[in-house]
Amino acid sequence: MEAIKIRDAINSDKFFILNFCKDTFSWGDYIQDVWEYWLSEGNLLLIEKQSPVGMCHAFFSKNQVWIEGIRINPNFHRRGLASKLVKHIELLAKEKQIPFSFMLIDTENSPSFLMAKCLNYQIFQTWNFYSLLPKVNNNHKIQFFNAINNVKIHHYVKSWRWLVLDEETLVSLSKQNKIIFSDTSGDVSIAILTDSEHFDKTLIVTLFSGSQDNTLDVLSHIQNYGAEKNYQKIQILTKEKLPLLNTLEHKITFNLMKKFLY
Repeated sequence: MEAIKIRDAINSDKFFILNFCKDTFSWGDYIQDVWEYWLSEGNLLLIEKQSPVGMCHAFFSKNQVWIEGIRINPNFHRRGLASKLVKHIELLAKEKQIPFSFMLIDTENSPSFLMAKCLNYQIFQTWNFYSLLPKVNNNHKIQFFNAINNVKIHHYVKSWRWLVLDEETLVSLSKQNKIIFSDTSGDVSIAILTDSEHFDKTLIVTLFSGSQDNTLDVLSHIQNYGAEKNYQKIQILTKEKLPLLNTLEHKITFNLMKKFLY
């Protein structure tokens, strides 16, 4: 039987990985854009049979590990290789005494969802991804959050990782005026703004939508902010369905999967 090995990636592995990642989605893949970044972060893992046939990246943060970028060469599908990579990362997390593991799976990606379910991951939340075009728009009356406000938000999105919003991060984002809200009519809408660490001129927004009027107010501010700061893309992640706008496009829906490791 051919031996299976899991090891840390090195830069020369890039050719093998990109060779089978180029057609992952109908539009291609993003691995070529994040490879160098993930390699520098560490915990970029490969599974190989003579040559690399799969990859996965792990990001360890406060009380959790984020698992991303699972890719398996199509010639080696249905051999349990993705599960082996995930289990390997879970062991690393347990060694670090990290209790929770998270991953994001497209709601239409049945094979990945079944793999996660078999590994005892459960749907924690369901999120929607929208794109919003930057546009000069002064029709808004948002406010900036102060760290002393009563915020009941546990996670926020940073470079497509759902990370813990602890007090230190909350204070830092507040000081930078990166947390905005509108409460002019009905339930409050809150947005957390962060820059993508992987893609230039890309604004990532975690949006907690309240009333439609407040959400439209926040979206107007975000559009104007994007235009003022010369962002090329605005990516919005939210659990809610957003109001219809001709500059707002729903892209995809994801399940945020969670597992308690011990």
